[in-house]
Amino acid sequence: MSTQTLIESNEFFIGGEWVAPKGSGRIEVHSASTEELIGSVPDGTPEDIDAAVAAARSAMDDPQGWRSWSAEDRAAAMERLADAFDARSGEIARRISMQNGMPIAIAQQLEAVFPSLLLRYYAGLARATPLREERDGILGGKILVEKTPVGVVGAIVPWNFPQSLAAFKLAPLLAAGCTVVMKPSPETVLDSLELAEAIREAGIPDGVINIVPGGREVGAHLVEHPGVDKVAFTGSTAAGRSIAARCGELLRPVTLELGGKSAAIVLDDADFATAAENLFSATLLNNGQTCFLGTRVLAPRSRYDEVLQVFGGLADALQVGDALDPATQIGPMASARQRERVEGYIAKGKAEGARVVAGGNPSDQERGWFVQPTIFADVENSQTIAQEEIFGPVLSVIPYDSDEEALAIANDSEFGLGGSVWTTDQERGEAFARRVQTGSIGINHYLPDPAAPFGGVKASGLGRELGPEGLQAYLSTQSIYKTQGSAGAAP
Repeated sequence: MSTQTLIESNEFFIGGEWVAPKGSGRIEVHSASTEELIGSVPDGTPEDIDAAVAAARSAMDDPQGWRSWSAEDRAAAMERLADAFDARSGEIARRISMQNGMPIAIAQQLEAVFPSLLLRYYAGLARATPLREERDGILGGKILVEKTPVGVVGAIVPWNFPQSLAAFKLAPLLAAGCTVVMKPSPETVLDSLELAEAIREAGIPDGVINIVPGGREVGAHLVEHPGVDKVAFTGSTAAGRSIAARCGELLRPVTLELGGKSAAIVLDDADFATAAENLFSATLLNNGQTCFLGTRVLAPRSRYDEVLQVFGGLADALQVGDALDPATQIGPMASARQRERVEGYIAKGKAEGARVVAGGNPSDQERGWFVQPTIFADVENSQTIAQEEIFGPVLSVIPYDSDEEALAIANDSEFGLGGSVWTTDQERGEAFARRVQTGSIGINHYLPDPAAPFGGVKASGLGRELGPEGLQAYLSTQSIYKTQGSAGAAP
């Protein structure tokens, strides 16, 4: 499907205005489905980040600014932003699908809906969360505990769910009274132009949200900028380790949501009769370009052939095609580089002795960065395709003989982000889930809920987003020791 008209911008959204870039570089964006040029924006430089941080700092330090607004006023502004986003949600979903290959049906269900849902959720939390508490001191007197905004946030957003994962950060930091410089990924920049217009329409004060797209150099400059008080990053574990090291040196708070290699654990009493839609969402959502997916399917040896038949049949039945086609269930990879990465893992799986039961061949699509949905059988958990994050529509089905072995396999990973347990016995499923080393896990489905803290253990990250915990991540705690009267000084 040709996009006809190029989407182009010559400015950055900084300080509430569209401003000229400091450099002359451009980020060109191509359709993942057709490889056509669909738009371009300026490529950010460290000097552009400096300007954006200065705007965010000015807004943060304004005594009459965003942080001084009442919780009610901030919440009302966030709800206006949600309304403005909703008015643009169809175009935002379209641009995301063109850029990263997300099937438009998925984009309309998630990227077009989740950001405004989060803005309204955190607006409600802003109204309901007390920021001041008085306690009795053990040594006498009173203690006032106050929560204040952490300050200027550097937010680095990935390309796979660009608006939802931006909202994971924007919604709670706005509720807390922070300001932000957001760096979208070069692969998905065209949707952020619509977000900027929604911010202006909603009347968010100038400088509260600033958007500068760019590559790794720009992201590194944002992370270590002296005007930034906290970093929030979603992306690869390798990049997260680098950011964590730098933030450690700076003693700067950081939230990291990183990679995953989650297990979808099929227990011996699982019923697949009505589970097809949930299985798809838990293992192959967004063309496999989703960090929390259960890409290791653990199957009891007594039902191994049946599980292979279920997943092989699912993969073969999926409609592969242009991301803008409403019938498409699996679209292309986000870039030629990502396609090459996924195809490299498929070749590695074959070379290490895994058996292909679905897919595994080059795509027959004439254009676009497509990869066939691929199911591997006879996979050992030590093999590369079972240990490394592939980020494509590739599943490894691993056999086990007992629940204890399944648990050991599930936990034998450097990651711990998502996962699922499939069973007809809810209590058994919950008991099993509690023993899996992961930040979140579902029973017979998996999809993060705004009210639940989301994040990983081990190499899957630090800290939590979503839920009330997501708001607390953008608040700093101060204790004020009030007068003790005649109780005397503390020893």
